Amino acid sequence: MFILGFLSLESRHIIGGDITYVCEGNGATVNDRNYSITMKIYRDCGGGGALYDDPAEIGLYRKNVNGTYSYINTFMVSRPVISNINPTANPCFIIATPLCVEQAIYSFTLQNLPVLDDAYYLTYTRCCRNNSINNITDARNTGATYTVEISPEAQRICNSSPTFNDFPPILICANDPLNFDHSASDPDTLNHQLVYEFCSPLQGGGPEGTDQSPGDSRGCRGIRPDPARCLPPRNPVQFRAPDFSIVNPMGGSPQIRINPITGFITGTPVITGQYVVGVCVYEYDNNGVLLSVLQRDFQFNVTNCEPTVFAEIEADAVIGAQEFIINGCGVETIEFVNESTDEAFIQNYIWEFDINGSLETRTTRDATITFPGLGAYQGKMVLNRGTECADSALINVNIYPAITADFEFDYDTCIAGPVAFTNLSQSGASSGITDYRWDFMDGTFSSEQDPNHLFTSPGLLDVQLFVEDGNECKDSIVKTVSYFPVPPVIIIEPSTFLGCAPAEIFFNNLSVPIDSTYNITWNFGDGGTSSDISPTYVYENPGIYDVSIEVISPIGCFTQSNFPALITVDESPEAMFSFSPTEVTGFNSMVSFFDESINAVSWQWNFNEEAVVFEQSPNYTFQDTGLKVVELVVRHVSGCPDTARAIIDVVPVVTYHLPNAFTPNNDGNNDEYRGVGILDGIRDFEMTIWNRWGERIFLTNDPLDAWNGQKNNTGKMSQSGVYVAIVKFKDPRGNDTVLKSFATLIN
Repeated sequence: MFILGFLSLESRHIIGGDITYVCEGNGATVNDRNYSITMKIYRDCGGGGALYDDPAEIGLYRKNVNGTYSYINTFMVSRPVISNINPTANPCFIIATPLCVEQAIYSFTLQNLPVLDDAYYLTYTRCCRNNSINNITDARNTGATYTVEISPEAQRICNSSPTFNDFPPILICANDPLNFDHSASDPDTLNHQLVYEFCSPLQGGGPEGTDQSPGDSRGCRGIRPDPARCLPPRNPVQFRAPDFSIVNPMGGSPQIRINPITGFITGTPVITGQYVVGVCVYEYDNNGVLLSVLQRDFQFNVTNCEPTVFAEIEADAVIGAQEFIINGCGVETIEFVNESTDEAFIQNYIWEFDINGSLETRTTRDATITFPGLGAYQGKMVLNRGTECADSALINVNIYPAITADFEFDYDTCIAGPVAFTNLSQSGASSGITDYRWDFMDGTFSSEQDPNHLFTSPGLLDVQLFVEDGNECKDSIVKTVSYFPVPPVIIIEPSTFLGCAPAEIFFNNLSVPIDSTYNITWNFGDGGTSSDISPTYVYENPGIYDVSIEVISPIGCFTQSNFPALITVDESPEAMFSFSPTEVTGFNSMVSFFDESINAVSWQWNFNEEAVVFEQSPNYTFQDTGLKVVELVVRHVSGCPDTARAIIDVVPVVTYHLPNAFTPNNDGNNDEYRGVGILDGIRDFEMTIWNRWGERIFLTNDPLDAWNGQKNNTGKMSQSGVYVAIVKFKDPRGNDTVLKSFATLIN
């Protein structure tokens, strides 16, 4: 039970702690001291892990002048006072990842502790730290040790240790400057000097003693080391070099540092994660004698935060984080659009512009400023001026000459050809217009100043011109081209030029521009016509045919084209055949086929993909039963084919006959009662034999099995007489068959 109790106390979420003492005066003699000891242990409370130790085991040691330690006693401290510590609200940021911390305070007293020439050393050792710590190696298996030292001089003068004034921030925002007062207070009236530095957190227990890592839970690598067995000193944690070290535990830009005089921790963390940080306070008397060393080990959590107030405006360009460029091209009055967030946290807006030495201000969310003329002007927009959560944006305004996009175009309205575009755009910039971008709205573009463009589709076609000058001033214009010419050349592409009657031919009209608004008339040379753009037409009769097409555009432009002798249609044969017999079975599967085709000069018979025969009227024997596809392909002397098909059902036949008597006398002749016949494809077979009293005396599902005259084919021979035989089965087509017969048994 003792071991199981310790196993249940494994914790993977201890995130810090410290131990302080207060000298309460003399004990039983003037050379004894009484001390009140306070230990604070912190852990995250996000779920998982174990409860705080109850009791916690705190070891007391004598630190000898030669640096060795002697065990004195273990104090079992029960009933810690547990409370939650919530992160200090930062009004300037919204924290994306909430976190809470629990604090457990253990208190006890040391009575009649003799004054020594050596130091006293108090430690609490435990496993384990969070697995996700960034700056040390093997965090999962690295425990923690919390300690305080009472020097010989502190014992003599009944000194009390310093205590930290504030709790470290639970959450730190990445890229937000940190300025935390980590100072301590000296409870003594002598105003001892306190010196602060980053020091190495200490290792503690390990994972041994759990199901995942068997071993001694009370050993120095166990989850709860025994203070009597595991003496100081404890090794420092191993920082991940070269990015982190004792004096650089978190990195940052600038690097996180601690002021040795004030205890202020400053710097800007930039990488999110969890970091173990050790802070030591060295207490000296007025003569520079070291009285005590207070150490706090704590996990700092750096997370991404969203600022509550962020200054931003709509701009033509952005320099860096919050410097905006706005260009006024041909206008002197600029409307500034405020895009700052979050509006709920913004208390006031101030716009300020220096216009020829005069300060122009606005206090509305958006602002409108009229500038005196061409030139460059500077200003800024400030949010929440005079408050902790202020932010600002620098504004550069350029007032440039106007730019105007314009163009004209020219083309032949009736005969399709390129449209000539002429740029008419103007700019007051010294560089003039530097960039052109034509968008012809058909997926094609041009950067030429005066391009030509051939449209492949007719219609009311929009064309857009974008222009830009050397000041990056831009303008655009859209004009509509009424484009309804007829194609300069009629181009058609038949799917074939040579066909066999009846010939189905697709005429692909490749002429451009044409669409459904055009009137189109096809003449196929045999009296047939069509008004489709690209029609499909069937020539029923052989012959050579001229094809012509007329095109009229929506504005009355006309064109036509003739294609003499474009299509040749050859005569086709007519495939036909008959066969005998018309009812085919598996007994008689040979069939005679008779060609009855017209105008055929060659024959090809395809028998259900089993065989190919080139005779005119062949005989063929099918290999098995079932539906068979027979195909005859014949050709005319012109080479044109025709095909006839037929489906022949080769019917499977099953025969089964029962004898009327048998003599089971073992003479080798007619000793068994068995049916005979053609049984291919038979299924669900059952034969039963019944005596005159209605008793079933034989059953089989095997059509090859036989009755030997005995009951169920075993034991005593049945009496001579007449028995009833019943046979049931399904034929290959699934038809049910039932046969009944009398079986005479003769002994």
